[in-house]
Amino acid sequence: MEPTPPATDGHPAPDTLTSNSVRRDAYADSVALMRAAQHLTGLPGILAASLVMATEPNLRLLADARLLTDEGRAARPADLIVALRGTAEAIEHARAEVPALLEQPAASESSEPDAWVPRALGETDPATALALISTPGPYAAAEALKALRRGMHAFVFSDNVPVEQEIRIKDEAHRRGLLAMGPDCGTGVLDGVPLGFANVLRPGRIGLIGASGTGLQQVSCLLDAAGEGVRQMIGTGGRDLSVEVGARTTLDALDLLAADAGCELIVLVSKPPAPEVAERVIARAGRSGKPVVVAFLGTERPAALGDLAGADRPDGAGGVTVVGTLRDAARAVVRTLGGVPASPWAPPAVDAIPGRYLRALYAGGTFAYEARQLLPGAVTAVDPYVPGREIALPERHLVLDLGDDAYTAGRPHPMIDPTVRAAHLRAALSDPGTAAVVLDVVLGHGAGPDPVAALATELARVGERRRAPVIAFVVGTPGDPQDVDAVRARLEKAGAVLAPTSTDAAEWAVSLVTGVGEPRRDAVELTPTGRAVRCP
Repeated sequence: MEPTPPATDGHPAPDTLTSNSVRRDAYADSVALMRAAQHLTGLPGILAASLVMATEPNLRLLADARLLTDEGRAARPADLIVALRGTAEAIEHARAEVPALLEQPAASESSEPDAWVPRALGETDPATALALISTPGPYAAAEALKALRRGMHAFVFSDNVPVEQEIRIKDEAHRRGLLAMGPDCGTGVLDGVPLGFANVLRPGRIGLIGASGTGLQQVSCLLDAAGEGVRQMIGTGGRDLSVEVGARTTLDALDLLAADAGCELIVLVSKPPAPEVAERVIARAGRSGKPVVVAFLGTERPAALGDLAGADRPDGAGGVTVVGTLRDAARAVVRTLGGVPASPWAPPAVDAIPGRYLRALYAGGTFAYEARQLLPGAVTAVDPYVPGREIALPERHLVLDLGDDAYTAGRPHPMIDPTVRAAHLRAALSDPGTAAVVLDVVLGHGAGPDPVAALATELARVGERRRAPVIAFVVGTPGDPQDVDAVRARLEKAGAVLAPTSTDAAEWAVSLVTGVGEPRRDAVELTPTGRAVRCP
């Protein structure tokens, strides 16, 4: 153990110790590591816990969080570091719990007591159709290529994979008629099987493709609420629509869904790509023979130009609708399939707000991006959270993605452990400059069992009459294990205003703090440059 080093700004370190224990040649899935870290963080006397592979990016994150010691610096990339900060007694107790937390379930706990579990891709059943890869980034490409060469689709959860390796993986998948989802692919649903962070969705006729994980979750949950179901949901990884990668997985996924007789409509969700990539994707979508709704978030667009996809085609098939928000994507899908979208949301009247600044505290990166397009001058980063130190909020609007690496070093993702976000919420509610707060709550597989408890506690601590309006939205379905109705009820009981979508929450919050703008509810067909089109 070592004394916790001071912060880079010279702020004195809390009176605690920092410990690294290294498990040689040990590997565990990243989600399992995050859950173990969440458990350890909750132990008395533990202020921070992080379990990571000793790759260079992870070592940098531990160092930035003041969680790296000499023992950790000496670790190799194939080693697992258990980093702890707390009292000496608490650290010893936490270390003793680590083996049980990382232990694989015993064979006797399986429904098939004598079932054999493969330990390498070469040992899998030849009929295996997909490999989910969650290794440290430097090893992910090799494992993905092994899977593809054995005839498996590759779902690459791993991040920190060099872009040239991503291109190699995706070119290999294309040659073999397979899909390479990722790297850094956070969600997917293939043939009804959820992958990564995913909601429980009813089966149906819609195929979704996305370079935006929580964006896909939001749109698919809105469609579920509208009575529609998902045929496939294919994540591509966040870089797929970059100039370098050139939409390789997106184009392959479009071809796959175009050939699928059970898919009647295709949805694509992404931040706006480079114009040449966008044109290529829209042209391919227009040749699919099916209606396609494209959500390029933040796309500038004029007033509505008419009916939705396919209206001017003699056979009623095909056509591309481009929208700029997640809400408008779901509405366009419902209308294209002959349904009636939900009525526009009417937020409650607010007589006065106490401060000047918006505090949007997101767990989902896509939601933060969507809000930033409405408030481009907002601050998008603050100092990483340090237990025991007050969080300093800027005297400007603030839109944070608290799932970013800068805030998760030493902590699980806020969808799993809300501790860091609860601390930022406490700071926002205590700041007299706060005019409104926005929160997202994401449910489903991979998310924590009670994602709203810590947030509701902070809301109750301040009291509704003494605080700025808190606007929340829930991304979930009735099938999710966390009970979406109970989560919504708990937020409302704590005094939050529930918006139906991320878009509505952001638009209303921005209108409160700026006094400008009405929610945009149009959906039109155009290229990302603003030119209206009907794709052939």
